[in-house]
Amino acid sequence: MKFEFSAGGIVVKNPSTSSGQDKPLILVAQHSGHHGWVFPKGIIGDTDKKETKEQTAVREVEEETGVKAEIIKPLTPVIYWYVREKEKIKKTVYYFLMHYISGDIADHDWEMEDAGWFEVEEAMKLLSFKRDRELLERAVEIMNKIKYQRSNIKN
Repeated sequence: MKFEFSAGGIVVKNPSTSSGQDKPLILVAQHSGHHGWVFPKGIIGDTDKKETKEQTAVREVEEETGVKAEIIKPLTPVIYWYVREKEKIKKTVYYFLMHYISGDIADHDWEMEDAGWFEVEEAMKLLSFKRDRELLERAVEIMNKIKYQRSNIKN
């Protein structure tokens, strides 16, 4: 058995008044390998052994989706098992609720074949894994608790 640790983010973007949207938007990406819709994440320390889970989350979001984001609050880690090359792996993913700073989803890397901004209800339908939908529910609870607005989040 092997252990693997990753970090990633649920990025929230305030709607623009010019778009006619009035609800926050959630960043979701389509994975190039399994083609499922997921939140961006990656292995902690795969590029820098001293990298923290927070640094990994910010870096992976930008690499995989083209979006710069800042951490608002950590979320409960997600733990699951999977098999790779006949080896059982216990994976822990540290997710963070994040807010959009800048960037363009068209600049996503090869690991994601697509990325998009979706209202919560649409993102829930699109997400491929139950654990991601549950994670989004927890993120929405936090957003509601802090009355998420871009203006009340410090830069």
